[in-house]
Amino acid sequence: MINFDTTPIASLLEAGYTYADMQTYVTVMIALVVLMTIADLIHKGSTTYFFNAAAKAEAQLAAGDAPCTVGKEDTRLTQLGAGDKVGILVNTIVTDVATAGEFHNPVRRLVHILTMYGFILFNAATAMIIFGEETTTTLAQVWNVGAIMLFIGTFWFWFSFKVDGQAEGVSWTSVTLRKDMFSLSLMATSVTALGWSIYGGGAGVWFFLVILSTASLFGGVYWSKFSHMFFKPAAAYNKRIIQANGTNENLPHETRFGGATAADDDFQKNRHSMELLVDAPENMGLGIKREAPKHY
Repeated sequence: MINFDTTPIASLLEAGYTYADMQTYVTVMIALVVLMTIADLIHKGSTTYFFNAAAKAEAQLAAGDAPCTVGKEDTRLTQLGAGDKVGILVNTIVTDVATAGEFHNPVRRLVHILTMYGFILFNAATAMIIFGEETTTTLAQVWNVGAIMLFIGTFWFWFSFKVDGQAEGVSWTSVTLRKDMFSLSLMATSVTALGWSIYGGGAGVWFFLVILSTASLFGGVYWSKFSHMFFKPAAAYNKRIIQANGTNENLPHETRFGGATAADDDFQKNRHSMELLVDAPENMGLGIKREAPKHY
């Protein structure tokens, strides 16, 4: 059984390892995450895209409404103050990061929250124990609870929400290493950590499996979805900013469902290239949302 008052990390001292050894390993893992995240951003061009998009938005704001006006959408641009940006940042952190607001499926949202907070608690407690060179009862409890939350979240996702599992009928036993590497590494980390704890710690087989799974997780950032944890909050913040200041990446406002004036609605109806949509009612119905999402 799991002893919530201790962690198997303490047993490594009896096996001849020192806190300095553990600190070196954790430092190497952190360095791998940083380096591979930067490499991933450069490879995908994410950083260049955001810098270019921000520069374009600033140019639009500086030029004023005329170059950006679409149809009847005058005065769509708004200069945001420091307070506005702080408010948007707080909203992003609370809604998109802390509570996983992008998931409309409540079960998928719960799975994501379990996995995210389990991962945070487990790794934070590990770092505090190793660099603080002491295992307190509180830290041990946080470590074990985090590992359990991570275990539940990762396996729940795999068996209920694995990518393409329900949406395209691909079996949960179907594995694509590059696509599934992040999920598999998280699952392996939670299983080996709990196994290491249940079987008394030490430097045996379970410890070797913990090292193997964590090295795969942190050392495989470039080939996994790990770096998206840093990219998604930035993308969510940028999306809220461009919606608030009106640049919105050159997209017109959705005035079809009730513009500032009747002319706005008429303009939007006439923008459609399909005659079917020109005379369609303003509230056409739920469309794609007519059926509740079962996957994402």
